Amino acid sequence: MDRPNVIKMKGNPLTLTGHEVKVGDTAPDFTAFNNDLQPVKLSDSKSKVRLISVAPSLDTPVCDTQTVTFNKRAAELGDDVALYSISMDLPFAQKRFCATKAVDKLTTLSDYKDASFGEAYGLLIKELRLLGRAVVVVDKDDKISYLQIVDEVTTEPDYDSALKAVKDALNK
Repeated sequence: MDRPNVIKMKGNPLTLTGHEVKVGDTAPDFTAFNNDLQPVKLSDSKSKVRLISVAPSLDTPVCDTQTVTFNKRAAELGDDVALYSISMDLPFAQKRFCATKAVDKLTTLSDYKDASFGEAYGLLIKELRLLGRAVVVVDKDDKISYLQIVDEVTTEPDYDSALKAVKDALNK
């Protein structure tokens, strides 16, 4: 399902495609690939709160900042939280990025193969085959408890609201 004009890049409208999700929905499972080309599913971290940081490409300044910021702030969250950063970047590029930027608290996942995440969450940018910038929090009961789709792709997400949503889900 196409949703035009939900997001923009430098003011130019883009179309998100896939199944639209909302707060309160059961989080769809997906399969993406870690830096070792191994499949990872959302269900692999069942019973944890999950923070999913979604970025178009780690090799851009805003995506770099977003990923590094969530990695740094991961210490606030504890072991009952699984942190993911997902993009369409190839696992090899993600591995290089993590090594260069000392990203070690979150798991980078690549949706390159079949856009399983992008389609399941309605965050695939039709015109670019990249993911729209977003943050998704999934609670221990597999419900989406927070969703921010950043309307201008070149701006950062609201870190404080996302981390508050994680903490609220932990205390639920």
